[in-house]
Amino acid sequence: MGKPQTIDEYIEGFAGQGREVLEQVRALALEAVPAASEAIKWGHPAWVHPSGTILFMVSGHAKHANVVFTPSTREAFDADLAGFATGKGSVKLPYGEPVPSALLRRIIAFRVREHEDDGVLWM
Repeated sequence: MGKPQTIDEYIEGFAGQGREVLEQVRALALEAVPAASEAIKWGHPAWVHPSGTILFMVSGHAKHANVVFTPSTREAFDADLAGFATGKGSVKLPYGEPVPSALLRRIIAFRVREHEDDGVLWM
């Protein structure tokens, strides 16, 4: 099978805990930003603001999923993310551990505000 063209196809490429985490992140994204559209960007699921700016992305890996925001969004939550492995703009969600839904909702809300009020675009 070729590269996924939809988020459904992307998630179908995973099984077990990986699929569960990706499905949970997707459901959370749809709830937190219902006005955002879903797209595949650089081979990964992304949620795009109606203005056309990417708000955040997710990618699945062997043992974790990465949720990627702008570096400024991720940095705003450094204290809350102390127990997570993070990158420049990313947060690792290890499979087999609960998805931090409440925290992700707050981060997503911050990212939307950061874009709408401060004009912060994608990286």
